[in-house]
Amino acid sequence: MSERGEQPPVGAVPAEPVSGPVPPEQPVGGPVPPEQPVGGPTDPLEPWPDTVRWQPVSRDLIWVEALRLSIGMLVVIVGLLVGLVLTGSWAFGLALGLTVVLTIWRLLVIARAVRAWGYAERDNDLLVRHGLVVRRLSIVPYARMQFVDVTAGPLERAFKLATVQLHTAAAASDARVPGLRPAEASRLRDRLTALGEDRAEGL
Repeated sequence: MSERGEQPPVGAVPAEPVSGPVPPEQPVGGPVPPEQPVGGPTDPLEPWPDTVRWQPVSRDLIWVEALRLSIGMLVVIVGLLVGLVLTGSWAFGLALGLTVVLTIWRLLVIARAVRAWGYAERDNDLLVRHGLVVRRLSIVPYARMQFVDVTAGPLERAFKLATVQLHTAAAASDARVPGLRPAEASRLRDRLTALGEDRAEGL
């Protein structure tokens, strides 16, 4: 006895083959949102994308800042000490103790504060970051620069350092880069000046 396949019921319309791409099945709950890019910015104080090369300042700036702080605090300590000897008031003694503690604490954090300084040159702007307790990232477009100058105080000259000061149309957006060797300060000044003139002509 031969086997017979199942026959479609009488009156049934055979299904036509599907032509063209088949739409993907939608999961329960609606379409899936697009995936977010992996490795996005997690810190608002870091440029994105993080393709810049940060340049540190000279470590000799630690000595400059330490001496500058010591000279200023020494004047305050001597004044408080004279007041304590002349009056014998406990208020002068308390102020003297607090000043000494504050000076020691500031001297301990100066090294970390100097290491927090950095600058990076991009195609259209200059990045400057600094700050230990309160961090700050300044982005100065070359087209906004009005002029750039180099300064060096007595302590900076003693350690062969200089500071590049950037001046823009808005005083609040001015930035500076301290702790640079004279050759690097001159190079950065000339390059920023040339880039500022080129960008200003293109506006």
